[in-house]
Amino acid sequence: MTIAINGIKTNYKMTGTGETVLFLHGWGSNIELFDKLMTAVSEKYTALALDLPGFGQSEEPPEPWSVDDYVKFVNAFLDQLGVKPVCLIGHSFGGRIMIKELSGNLLPSVTKAVFIDSAGIKPKKTAKQKLSLACYKVGKAVLSFKPIKALFPDALDNLRNKRGSADYKSSTPTMRATLVKVVNEDLTELLGKIQVPSLLIWGTADTATPISDGETFEKLIPDAGLVRVTGAGHYSFLQAPELTERAIRSFLGIPL
Repeated sequence: MTIAINGIKTNYKMTGTGETVLFLHGWGSNIELFDKLMTAVSEKYTALALDLPGFGQSEEPPEPWSVDDYVKFVNAFLDQLGVKPVCLIGHSFGGRIMIKELSGNLLPSVTKAVFIDSAGIKPKKTAKQKLSLACYKVGKAVLSFKPIKALFPDALDNLRNKRGSADYKSSTPTMRATLVKVVNEDLTELLGKIQVPSLLIWGTADTATPISDGETFEKLIPDAGLVRVTGAGHYSFLQAPELTERAIRSFLGIPL
C-alpha cells in the first residue's frame, strides 16, 4: 500500500487486527525483512511497517534529513492513518528513531519497546581512526583548493569513496548527507529517559552496533532486559528468527 505523507510517496504494510505494533527498519533496509515477525505479531495485534523515506519503495526526502526529521515524518504517518501504536519494534536505524520518540514521550500510547541491534551510541574513535580522520581532512582541504581541483577533478570524489562505508558508497547524494547527519548524533544521554519496559535483542558478533552497546542500553534504560543472540551479527533477527520470535511473543503476550 502507498500513502502520500508531506508530499512523499510512502510504501507501507499492515496486517492483523487489534492494537498496533509499529515496525521501524534499519538503514539501507526495508519492510520486507520484517515479514516473519509481522506474521507472528499479527496473531494478536495489528502489525504496521513503513519503508522510511529513501529506502525500499518510498521516495527520498527532499533534502538531507536528521533523526528528528524522520521522527516527525513517522508521527505524521501515524496521524494520517489515525493510528496510536502500543509498541515499537526497531532494528538498527529504526532504534535511533525509537530513542527520540520514547525519550521525548512523543508517542504516549506506547507502553513497550523492542530494540534489535539498535544504533544510537556513537563509537569512540581509536588513535588509528583519529589519525586517519585527520589525514582525510587535510587531503580534503588540499583537493578542494580550486587550482588542485581543476588539475585533478575526480580526486576528491575518489578520496571520499575510499573512506566511505558501504552504506555511504551505495547512497545517493541526499542520502549520503543524511547518513552523515544521522551517525554523528550520539543519543546515549537520552536512554535514561525511556520509561517503557524495553526488550533488547542483540547479536554477540555484531560489528556495526556491538554487544557492548546493548549492555549500555540495558544499564541506562530503567526497565530493560537484554537477550544475547550468540554468534549472530547485526541482523540477529534474521540469523536467529526462532529465538527472536519467541522472545517477542513472550514480551508481548502472544501464545506460542
